Amino acid sequence: MLKVVLAQPRGFCAGVERAIEIVERALKKFGPPIYVRHEIVHNRHVVEDLRTRGAVFVDELDEIPPGAMTVFSAHGVARKVEEVARDRGLPVIDATCPLVAKVHNEGRRYAAAGREIVLVGHAHHAEVEGTIGQIDGVVHLVQTVDEVATLNPGTPDRLAYITQTTLSVDDTRHIIAALKARFPAIVGPDVRDICYATQNRQQSVRDLAEVVDLILVVGSRNSSNSNRLKEIGDEVGKPAYLIDDASALQAGWFTGIGTVGLTAGASAPEMLVQGVIEGLRAFGPVEVSTLAGVAENVRFRFPAEVADA
Repeated sequence: MLKVVLAQPRGFCAGVERAIEIVERALKKFGPPIYVRHEIVHNRHVVEDLRTRGAVFVDELDEIPPGAMTVFSAHGVARKVEEVARDRGLPVIDATCPLVAKVHNEGRRYAAAGREIVLVGHAHHAEVEGTIGQIDGVVHLVQTVDEVATLNPGTPDRLAYITQTTLSVDDTRHIIAALKARFPAIVGPDVRDICYATQNRQQSVRDLAEVVDLILVVGSRNSSNSNRLKEIGDEVGKPAYLIDDASALQAGWFTGIGTVGLTAGASAPEMLVQGVIEGLRAFGPVEVSTLAGVAENVRFRFPAEVADA
């Protein structure tokens, strides 16, 4: 008998639910096609489902026909993207997660006060590119503690930091501590910009690790928060695997394993978790339980364009 313990919370967060529903509401109100710049959230199954219903995902705005309804993804976009959309006359619905927008506002406020910005985040991530592009001023990207030592700001006594919302809380805390040690005058929000959903899911994996032999994380490889969950499993010494869905399961992983912890990144739908449980049944009997955890009841308001849809 393989025991499966489900993390709580897991899967969709409020920002992801909102972004997906914005596309669904836009399809209902305006009809297909609805053009979405980049993946609405980082999950292949979600993207494919919306694509079958009439969403068209593009890399750049010049791929969108004039006048076509356009949605910006949950990760946010740079101001130059907003400007291009205006210049091209594209009607836009902004699905940026409100917690990402909060980071944009903080960065702009610090820059307006004459501070250089240190952004703790991952290069080339859509959220990071959008955040840098929202700030009028100098932004230094720092990904590791080691990079703090090589940081060379023009005004070291006028620094502020902000963070990507989907990072590891522990890694971010170490980087912030290194920044404060090297630049005592730096200001910023501690780890509060790591979004509530990211923190809750990371803590749930730590709790899982105390009672299971192996951890499965359902999520896409381009999902930052899903990767962090897998890394936490590695850090606490439990075998951990990041999988798209049940098709990735390998029987050899479960040799000598009695209890499996199962969670999902913030952009992975619950149906994929249930699919993994069914996939595990192919290896033998399965007993499922759910770990006690935080109950999330956060909801975000919808943009005016689709509030009535």
